Amino acid sequence: MVLSKGFEVEIYTGRPTGEIIGLSDRIVAALDGFVREPDSRNVEYTTAPAHDYDQLLCALVQPRLRLRQYLQTLGNYTLIPGSTLALGESDRFYRSDPHNPYHDYIEQTYGTDVVTASIHINIGIPDPALLMKACRLVRMEAPLFLALSASSPFLGGQVSGHHSTRWAIFPKTPAQVPLFQNHSHFIEWTEAQLFTGAMQNVRHLWSSVRPNGNRRPYDLNRLELRICDLVTHPVHLLAITALLEARILQLMEDPSLDPLVGSDFSAAPEYLADLADANEVAVATHSLDAQLIHWQDGRQILARDWIDELYTEVWPTAKQSGFSCFLSPIHQILDQGNEAQKWLALYDHGYRIPQILQDAIADIAQTEIDLRNKLCEPLAV
Repeated sequence: MVLSKGFEVEIYTGRPTGEIIGLSDRIVAALDGFVREPDSRNVEYTTAPAHDYDQLLCALVQPRLRLRQYLQTLGNYTLIPGSTLALGESDRFYRSDPHNPYHDYIEQTYGTDVVTASIHINIGIPDPALLMKACRLVRMEAPLFLALSASSPFLGGQVSGHHSTRWAIFPKTPAQVPLFQNHSHFIEWTEAQLFTGAMQNVRHLWSSVRPNGNRRPYDLNRLELRICDLVTHPVHLLAITALLEARILQLMEDPSLDPLVGSDFSAAPEYLADLADANEVAVATHSLDAQLIHWQDGRQILARDWIDELYTEVWPTAKQSGFSCFLSPIHQILDQGNEAQKWLALYDHGYRIPQILQDAIADIAQTEIDLRNKLCEPLAV
């Protein structure tokens, strides 16, 4: 069995020098499939839900190639990896739609803390009861996916002190989000947040994971993992997605993986929510080397060791479902480090931040061309 999967990809535009420049208003006007964010320096595209990983890879690559071609018609512009404003102005907002009142609220309330780039991974789960169980499990393990994806160690031309500066500064909203016990709990909680103004609208739930659907909070059909930094390498993103999907499939086979059932702290859901939040803070700073507390029994464990355990645990499920080959790059990330760790290693060896970004910009552009030539064009024939 496999589940449907899709991505929301937020990415910066700019120059090959690493300078981030706002072009989203022009992109959205010229290209179908792209939407603007409140700040013009990043733009978003969404892939259609798909079950097949090969199809997903091409759905990630082809819009970016189309976007790159368009950017070249505007000048010497490209796509910028990373999840924060690594170079230049990190304290000024560049509005993409000055007449949007919701964007007014975002700029005035949060400033540039929300001007980040990320990957949102959506997994189709049409049954509300199962969806809530999956959200609880993924909420407790979301820090592991951030650890694999961290790609924002720089801000405003400086080393920030975090591997995921994006998640360290991002204004999680509302500040306290419970482990939802069931669909009714989620509906009642959401209605209360809207009534008090803690949420401006149903989209204004900015947590690591949330139930999503066509008419939130009532009509739900997917889990949305929002914690990941931007993963520009499509193969690595598919590996992270395969780990997530395999874990959800495992939960479907073994209901005791529900944290409200299989944890030593099942009777204290508030503690579990606080534990998840604390683990997120630790991972935002140290990513794979963060010291975490395991939700099942409270033991201390390094993020990389927990991920390795999880990989071993879910691999039979992925193999049975036919996508274990897409899971294997997880070990490459564990062995070689995530993007933030690679960039910081280069910095420690004397590379300047602009040079690190320039090399990364060129590398991912070439990777996309290679993947298109090897995989996507043959599939299109």
